[in-house]
Amino acid sequence: MLTVILSISIFMVFGIVVSAIVMIQQAEKKKRLMNVVRGGSQYDEKKAKGTKEQKKTDLSRKLRDTEEDKPKKKGASLTDMIQQAGLEISVKQFWLYSLVSGVLFTFLAKAVGLSTFVVIMVGITSFFGLPRLFLKMKAKKRQKLFMDDMADALESMMRLLKAGMPVSEAIKMVGTEFSGPMGEEMGRIYDQQKIGVPLPEAVLEASKRMPLTEMQMFATAIAIQTQTGSSLSEVLQNLAGVIRARFKLARKVKALSSEAKMSAMIIGALPVIVSGGMYFVNPEYIGLMFTDSTGKFLLGCAVGWMCVGVLVMRQMINFKV
Repeated sequence: MLTVILSISIFMVFGIVVSAIVMIQQAEKKKRLMNVVRGGSQYDEKKAKGTKEQKKTDLSRKLRDTEEDKPKKKGASLTDMIQQAGLEISVKQFWLYSLVSGVLFTFLAKAVGLSTFVVIMVGITSFFGLPRLFLKMKAKKRQKLFMDDMADALESMMRLLKAGMPVSEAIKMVGTEFSGPMGEEMGRIYDQQKIGVPLPEAVLEASKRMPLTEMQMFATAIAIQTQTGSSLSEVLQNLAGVIRARFKLARKVKALSSEAKMSAMIIGALPVIVSGGMYFVNPEYIGLMFTDSTGKFLLGCAVGWMCVGVLVMRQMINFKV
């Protein structure tokens, strides 16, 4: 009984630490978003002159006002997560797949011979946690592919607009010429606009399926251009330049932080390697960690705090651009 209580306490502490890390990440993401919308660090205002500077200032103010007028963003619903992952399934199908995952992993945990408490935790995690984790990983991969093509897509739209093509036709051309998430989203925007949905609303829906700062700025620029008739080509050119500058900075940060990441990987793998080597050299010595109740408790504590340490190191070397 004492072991179960201590195990639950460890899981609670671990959950609190993970929740705090997630809250810090969300606060930093919101701060970066507001900084981008206000134009705090993306443009060098000293180099702008005359009318061009005034246009950028007005556009930045409109972007800021539009962002402040939006209601506070709540957590993404299950339907939004499925759309962001690019899957064509319903919520009922998702829960059905989650049930299959929960039953399968619970059966495997029971077949291995784990304790009842561990089997229950595996079942809960595989039913509620793993499917949602899969959706998040799928959505993150899709967003990365989208961002890889966004700068080229915006520049293509800019050239088409300067050539006199309407915005809707430029979006159609981008949806036709580009493959992957970029082509899918732009094609869906054009299809919705073709059946009568206003273009700003169609782009806004796309920004919900692709919740990126750059996509939200693109949707805001489309809305402003529809209402005021501002120069959309100039906005797209500036946004494409910002994206390319961020890519360049991200690659530089990745190169500078590679040594720290490798050190963290070695430190995280060292206990596992040492324990494995000791098991092959003297299995009776380390076998107490798997057979004795006190050894199991200490092993659980070590694994839990090791996971916390890995998460802390990950946050220390995970630089956001």
